[in-house]
Amino acid sequence: MLQLKRGVNILFELGGITSHREAHQLFESRLDKENLKKLNQIEHDIALLKIANSIALTNPDFVFVNTGSPEDVQRIREMCLESGTEQPLAIDGHTIHYDLPEEQARIVDRTYYIVNEGADVSIMANKILREDACKYIKEHMTGIAEGKTLFIGFYSRGPIGAQAALPALQMSTSPYVMHSGDILYRNVFEKFDDEVARAGYVIANLLSEGQNRPEDLPNARVFMDRSWQITFSMHCTYAGNTLLLKKGNHRFAVDLATYYKKGAELSEHMFITGLTGPGGRKTYFAGAAPSGCGKTTTAMVGTDFIGDDLAQLWIAKDGSLRAINPECGIFGIVQDVNREGDPYLMKALREPGAEVIFSNVLVDENRKPRWVGDGEEPPTKGVNFQGEWWEGKTDAGGKPIPMSHPNARCTLSCDVIGNYNKAAAENPEGVEVRVITYSGRDSDTMPPIVVAESPDHGVVIGASILSKATATEVGVSGVRRQPWANQPFIPGSLAEYMDAQFMFFHSYKLRRKPVIAGLNYFLTEGARGGEGDKLLGEKRDVRVWMSWLERRAHGDVEAIRTPIGFIPKYEDLKALFDEIGKPYPKDLYDRHFSLYIDNILGRIALQTEAYRKEHNVPWRLFEIYDEQKLELEALREKYGPIVSVEQLTATVETAPA
Repeated sequence: MLQLKRGVNILFELGGITSHREAHQLFESRLDKENLKKLNQIEHDIALLKIANSIALTNPDFVFVNTGSPEDVQRIREMCLESGTEQPLAIDGHTIHYDLPEEQARIVDRTYYIVNEGADVSIMANKILREDACKYIKEHMTGIAEGKTLFIGFYSRGPIGAQAALPALQMSTSPYVMHSGDILYRNVFEKFDDEVARAGYVIANLLSEGQNRPEDLPNARVFMDRSWQITFSMHCTYAGNTLLLKKGNHRFAVDLATYYKKGAELSEHMFITGLTGPGGRKTYFAGAAPSGCGKTTTAMVGTDFIGDDLAQLWIAKDGSLRAINPECGIFGIVQDVNREGDPYLMKALREPGAEVIFSNVLVDENRKPRWVGDGEEPPTKGVNFQGEWWEGKTDAGGKPIPMSHPNARCTLSCDVIGNYNKAAAENPEGVEVRVITYSGRDSDTMPPIVVAESPDHGVVIGASILSKATATEVGVSGVRRQPWANQPFIPGSLAEYMDAQFMFFHSYKLRRKPVIAGLNYFLTEGARGGEGDKLLGEKRDVRVWMSWLERRAHGDVEAIRTPIGFIPKYEDLKALFDEIGKPYPKDLYDRHFSLYIDNILGRIALQTEAYRKEHNVPWRLFEIYDEQKLELEALREKYGPIVSVEQLTATVETAPA
């Protein structure tokens, strides 16, 4: 069980400021009149003590209080350009930021949870004892901001007043990080005290990139203090390691939902988007997928986009499932983003009117950002995060160097996305979620759509996500288990998190249960009777899969029961493909939805073995795996290792919607 405020508060211990009076004395001695006047508007003691101790520990030359005013935001933009952390591009308001070549992703091998003696974390995470973390932070963060400006920002992870929104402080020596924060999160300086009082928490984040040299990277660390809800980041530049409001604070939100709001709230690595169905009805989806597995693309398919990465969910008084996006912007991977598959996003990235920070893309001789898969004539030369680049350039091992890093990103406000529903996104009541999806990068096993036959089966679909390791993480490779696509951000045991999932979806208060489904866009020709790694589908197919789920949520379509869940009928999918102007031959449907029994059984065996290593996993998970295994083995005994849809319908009756 997570215990808040247990153990030494490392920030306060090293900063040495223990009282309101001491904090104000420090502010008066270290801040100029303008910034002192701004900070004096904040009254909450805990927030002020966290700010004061951050200043005392890091010892910056100057402190800039960012109120979110147009003047403050503009000054931060200017400081990004003056410092060289960003450079202007051809379109006004577009800039390029380069991380160190050696730090292009989350440093999962150097990211740790700070734990108390005897405490534990997920078997898929790293931990460090509080005493050892305190020593490391003292050695590497004391005075780390000397010669620099420390920026202080006041944000909300969600619309002001929303039940699941959390207030957070971002303290950073990087103007780029503060600029990104102003785009991605709501600066709530004027309402910060009220939000802290409402939520009962204030998360704090402290970053200094230090001298920003490759030789400092072995000492780079991200420490997350679960007990005191404080993150420390040092010697890092990549936003996944420095913009701690995002995945760092998401971890704390997961903790709060799992241990302090169990059965009432969830904090998930999910997009939120709405789709307009028959008669103009709006149906909202929340969907989980590991980075690089199509989450942003799926979110953009919606007619009413809310967010592409994170979701806070809760059960409302009327029994509905509600969700908000903690963010108000996008920090998205740009590889393979193009006008054909991502028209809304490409309009913002290619036309004037949007403020965009690009990172780790190539900049051509016309100061235009370019990336792999942008759908345009490839450049022959330019500059990227490694320096000069030209067509055919290879690394020391002779491997071709792509023009952009696979984890190259764009940062922009949701406001500039054409299908963004701002009114719904900023509503503190959230949107009602009727469909939940779970996706991985699965080339050979699961059909494009599998709908859970019960909430318990839905939890198991989420628990069973697998994906190839992507460029978003340093120090990992191969195929990875990705439970709920949230695994890297679950601080406690997977068993406790899973128990919270079962309890949430089983809650008697959740009277309008969502449809829960697995989605898979990555089946290949070679895995379904053909040859090669070419995908069996394309991006625009996503609209069909989501449209069918929208209709399923409202009881408009029937489905075929299988041992792993319900799959669509051919006639319904063909009609939806007709709507997007694409043929959908029956043989393609058969390749999509035939069950490859041995692959699925192998998947179940892998998950069963892995979860048996985790203590206290809810037994319901293994019951469902065993039930599915028995049915699948019976099908294989009757029909062989590949079972067609016709054979499935001969075995089980079509289920009513």
